[in-house]
Amino acid sequence: MTKNKSATGKLWGGRFAQATDKLVEAFTESVSFDARLYREDIMGSIAHSKMLARIGVLSDAESELIEQGLLQIQQQIESGEFEWSTELEDVHMNIEARLTEAIGEAGKKLHTGRSRNDQVATDIRLYLRRMCDEIIELIRLAQQAILNQAEQQVDTILPGFTHLQVAQPIVLAHHLLAWNEMLERDIERLLDTRARINVMPLGAAALAGTSFALDRDFTCELLGFDRPARNSLDAVSDRDFLIEFSTAASILMMHLSRVCEELITWASESYRFISIGDAFCTGSSIMPQKKNPDIAELIRGKNGRVSGNLQALLMLMKAQPLAYNRDNQEDKQPVFDTVDTVTASLQVFTAMVPAITFNRERMYQAAQDGYATATDLAEYLVRLQVPFRDAHSIVGQLVQYAIGQGKALADLDLEELQSIGSMIGEDVYDVLTLEGSVESRAHFGGTAPDQVRSALAAARQRISS
Repeated sequence: MTKNKSATGKLWGGRFAQATDKLVEAFTESVSFDARLYREDIMGSIAHSKMLARIGVLSDAESELIEQGLLQIQQQIESGEFEWSTELEDVHMNIEARLTEAIGEAGKKLHTGRSRNDQVATDIRLYLRRMCDEIIELIRLAQQAILNQAEQQVDTILPGFTHLQVAQPIVLAHHLLAWNEMLERDIERLLDTRARINVMPLGAAALAGTSFALDRDFTCELLGFDRPARNSLDAVSDRDFLIEFSTAASILMMHLSRVCEELITWASESYRFISIGDAFCTGSSIMPQKKNPDIAELIRGKNGRVSGNLQALLMLMKAQPLAYNRDNQEDKQPVFDTVDTVTASLQVFTAMVPAITFNRERMYQAAQDGYATATDLAEYLVRLQVPFRDAHSIVGQLVQYAIGQGKALADLDLEELQSIGSMIGEDVYDVLTLEGSVESRAHFGGTAPDQVRSALAAARQRISS
């Protein structure tokens, strides 16, 4: 029987005469964080062993023994019985060493035709593919929570803003559907990224492939990849897919941050558009009257964390020559942290949305106070053949006059209106109401309630498809 380890105690240590320094072991170990890849590592190893049996490198009995041993190790890990060793460096060596201990010589044959370079690249792709699917499902749950609220707010009018200034009246459901559109794009980006994640590096070995006649298409089919990687050098060194995922995650977190910024603003005393349920707020240690939207603030703050992880990955890769370099051990912690942060943020956001109560009366009053129908009045004048620039000027003067009188546009009598715009008739009051304004935006994508109801139905259909 051949020796399992060198004098150094490492599975790779045959050519080394001295043991690794303890400081170096502590500095280089990754099992403290890459142990979460155990499921994917075992899945990849089972597929690899089946392929080795298919090409005659392993017997069917050896492949079955390896599979049984690996599944037992997975059970031990998931039950908390498995003891991880930092001396064995990473998830791959820990599992391989335990497998060899459990089943003997067959365990030593498993690594034939592969390297940790293509092994870890395969593991992280399998992991990230699964995480994309889970995050997409979480986004869909967030969308459902938003649409549930929107369906109750089709006739609720509030001001739409530009530059944080009152612009035009809209219905609240239309605003909530804008949040939904952001999340739909996030799903599209993740699906697009997933396609490039789902390429199999296994078979590239260390960097140049292997002299064994591997059936990579067979392994690819077993693992559910779309295709094997075309170039062995690129297969082991490519981390674009991590950067793409982190980009999509950063945009998703930016969207959640924007939505939370609106919730924070709307919950302030200056706006009083919403109240967020007590379960999603906290108090002050010194000011007893405070009810702070801390959960929304934390989601907003975690956006910076995820964006920072993206920058870390970009800097990690920017100067790496081909092919694999140990730098790439540093790719996992930013990705794992991004996955954990995005997942937690989506979960708490989705739980918080139903706890929001909308103050319809306050929203309506804010729309009335902000001269939100000024554009409607200008468009009314255009329909009377007044050139738009002249109409714009007339309405600007009327707004200035109304401000001086302390009145809303709809409160000006006809004589006051005609003192600046002589062509204005009694029918003008149809366009000066908030209801008339939103009803007039009756085109596709507009804020008219009937259009919004159609948009809601279409959004529901897309989520369920």
